[in-house]
Amino acid sequence: MSKKKSLRVTEIFSSIQGETSKIGLPTVFIRLTGCPLRCQYCDTSYAFYGGEIMFFEDIIHQVRQFNYTDVCVTGGEPLAQPNSKKLLKDLADLDFQVSLETGGSINLEEIDERVKIIMDIKTPDSGEATKNRWKNIELLKKSDELKFVICSRKDYQWSKEIIEEYKINEICPILFSPCSESMDPRDLAEWILTDQLSIRFQMQIHKILWDNQPGK
Repeated sequence: MSKKKSLRVTEIFSSIQGETSKIGLPTVFIRLTGCPLRCQYCDTSYAFYGGEIMFFEDIIHQVRQFNYTDVCVTGGEPLAQPNSKKLLKDLADLDFQVSLETGGSINLEEIDERVKIIMDIKTPDSGEATKNRWKNIELLKKSDELKFVICSRKDYQWSKEIIEEYKINEICPILFSPCSESMDPRDLAEWILTDQLSIRFQMQIHKILWDNQPGK
């Protein structure tokens, strides 16, 4: 690995994976710095700026100290730094189980097929729905997952229409998360059951455990 390869990193830490189909698994998180979006519910705005330039070999050395096989590259928006795709491949080459959390506004092309992509579709109440890159949907694999953060009944109805329009149930699993600031989780769960949707309802257990502390 060349020392010419580097990324700006906000933090590297271990925690319990709080969402997706890997929920509950001890995981190493690499939080990269920077994001082009400004979602109104963002809980990682501290990662928009700052961070530390790190060479790949130093990132991987830190990851190995935790002795876990699951690694999640997150942000901010990881794909805002082009070298993130190279890091994802290097991690997969080292036999880590790699996932990527991305906001969906940046092209998913050239991401290693071994990487599990967790991609957001930004709803109207996020304030960033105009930034969705719809062509990304057709780049998703069956092993990837598509997430909607639901802030209101309007968001819920909109999300159902998007799922039907793009036939997302035929592409990959779908996740609905209630926005912690504006959505009663029980209401969202009841809407899903009433409409018999084939999606995964999820709440972020890392927030329940640690109240969204940085590094958790």
